[in-house]
Amino acid sequence: MNAPAPAGSVKVVGPCKAGKTTLVTRLRALGIPARAAAQEHSGVPDTWQRFAPARHLVYLDVDVAAMKERSGRNDWTEEILAEQRRRLQHARQHADLVIDTVGIPADEVLRQVVAFLEARRNTEVAT
Repeated sequence: MNAPAPAGSVKVVGPCKAGKTTLVTRLRALGIPARAAAQEHSGVPDTWQRFAPARHLVYLDVDVAAMKERSGRNDWTEEILAEQRRRLQHARQHADLVIDTVGIPADEVLRQVVAFLEARRNTEVAT
């Protein structure tokens, strides 16, 4: 049995090079418990919720051009991205927040997530 998720905790999922690690690092620096889930590499649809449960699920998306630019590699293809998105479909359907990170600086992604968490916290306190 998993322990209850800490208030404000965040799990981040998304295809490779969507910015998961960067976001998690920045959230942790702010004192927000966060971790990335390598769901894009798993054939088990709900892997994201099986280990280290979190209160909030954030899905980051990306396109192939950004994958290539961010990695400095040219071997990313639409087929690879489509397969990763297929594996992530369950997580995306259950995500509390979805952000397309193409063309958005990491600081803006962080700002959007923090604003979402603050709004959620205010909603939870009000109820």
